[in-house]
Amino acid sequence: MITEIGALVGATTAGYLGLKAPNRLRLSLAKHPSLAGHPRLARRVARRLPYYRHTGDAFFVCDGAPPAIVERRRRGFETLAGEAAQRCPRSIAYARSLEASVADAAFINRHRVPFPFREGVRDALPLASIIEATEGNRVRDADGNWAWDVTGSYGMNVLGHEAYQACLERGAERARAVGPYLGGYHPVVADNAELLQRLAGLDAVSFHMSGTEAVMQAVRLARYHTGRRRIVRFAGAYHGWWDGVQVGVGSQRPAPDCLTLRDADERSLRMLAKRRDIAAVLVSPLQVLHPNQAAPGDGTLVGARAVSNPDTAAYARWLAQLRSVCTERGIALIFDEVFSGFRIAAGGAQEYFGVAADLVTYGKSLGGGLPVGVLCGRASLMKRYRDDRPADICFARGTFNAHPYVMTCMNEFLLRLDAGDLATSGADSGPWQARVARLNAALTANELPLAAAHIGSVVTLGYTAPSRYNWMFQFYLRAQGLALNWTGTGRLIFSHDYSEADFNAVIDAIVDAGHAMHRDGWWWHPAGQTNRRIGRQITGEMIRARLGREPRAAE
Repeated sequence: MITEIGALVGATTAGYLGLKAPNRLRLSLAKHPSLAGHPRLARRVARRLPYYRHTGDAFFVCDGAPPAIVERRRRGFETLAGEAAQRCPRSIAYARSLEASVADAAFINRHRVPFPFREGVRDALPLASIIEATEGNRVRDADGNWAWDVTGSYGMNVLGHEAYQACLERGAERARAVGPYLGGYHPVVADNAELLQRLAGLDAVSFHMSGTEAVMQAVRLARYHTGRRRIVRFAGAYHGWWDGVQVGVGSQRPAPDCLTLRDADERSLRMLAKRRDIAAVLVSPLQVLHPNQAAPGDGTLVGARAVSNPDTAAYARWLAQLRSVCTERGIALIFDEVFSGFRIAAGGAQEYFGVAADLVTYGKSLGGGLPVGVLCGRASLMKRYRDDRPADICFARGTFNAHPYVMTCMNEFLLRLDAGDLATSGADSGPWQARVARLNAALTANELPLAAAHIGSVVTLGYTAPSRYNWMFQFYLRAQGLALNWTGTGRLIFSHDYSEADFNAVIDAIVDAGHAMHRDGWWWHPAGQTNRRIGRQITGEMIRARLGREPRAAE
């Protein structure tokens, strides 16, 4: 009897493992092989990464540069610091004050450059985006200095500063009679819903306080209606800062119900086609610029960063295949357009790539200058209750959802969009293709180790020569009058009211900054330098730090 029970248990176990093993293998193959595809491992590595810093001469010679180059770098660094101190003393004072009291500022200032260099940079080149005025495509800091704005206000600024100022002024006037009354709907909400339904080509709308919150609701509704708990995101994509989708480094909660797969890869499709536990797949259309990589920032730039214009046709085919698999398996396909919405087409990624989503999240620009999150979706997924189960609901509310001032400012933006005021066309057929081509031609003609790629008005700068100091370029750009976002050169975001003359001025500033960077020796590198060699050198520095030893210059 015991033998028979043992045989039955063995057979059952073998059958179970036989069914599970192919799924496990498909999942392993679909995961991106880097740390970006293995969030739990990434968190473990991050917790063990030792801190060390390059101080004194080590700041300038960590790549083994000869004395003459080291001296050029030191003089260039001191010149930049001296000019910044003279040009913007009030802004620097604000920067130091903010870092001492505002947690966000303290975090940002520690992640502008690779961490071994951050103390030297914070001491000599403290930065703070203290903006007192805007005019056209420029911003004015606390010291009265004007700079070309390529921050994009975190992606919000599509139309241009003056357009949003008008939206805010007109929206505030329309909401004045109501004031900040909460719990009811301003009459304009109905018009907003109709315009959004038409824009997204979807049935229903819900309003939220941020893009992150809109994504949270999209995921919650997908789980509610499918009865499944797992969701899929793609390596490198950002969908807000909450632990449910911001897994890996930066997340303080393990999220086993969120799988990170390879973007634009057949193996991910095969894995999805065989699973029965996936509620939703999240897609960030902006990832077409850098599939399976996080948004590029100078804080992690330790070598060359190759860029090329995306193959949007291939990505459209991939999205069409993904759409087909999701439809077949009953998986909700979510387009996260919080950042990209309205930049590449008025109808966003659905229009540009020709692929329909089940749920679409918006934010940033849609509020007409005020904070907002919006979720649009198919009626069957947007419903938060079941008619036959009165207690089975999907609850989501927010005190400031549909705030009257936000709704009237949103209406101003949507009316401009509906009237065709959005100066955009396809990312590859519009004016931005010609502009970025002109920028690349100027970089090549001036023999600078730089290249630019773009999707629409989102431009990224890459470096064609491996150097430990490519991240320094951001400071030369700022010195030439460009206002960058805190991540630096990885993402230059232009508003669509940039004229040809304005863009040419930005090209001139980038070229002049490149010449200054070259003059000061930061692009020197030893013969045979590669990203792989730089990686080995940094690994050696980390090992020495773990052993309590000082890092040493490359030989």
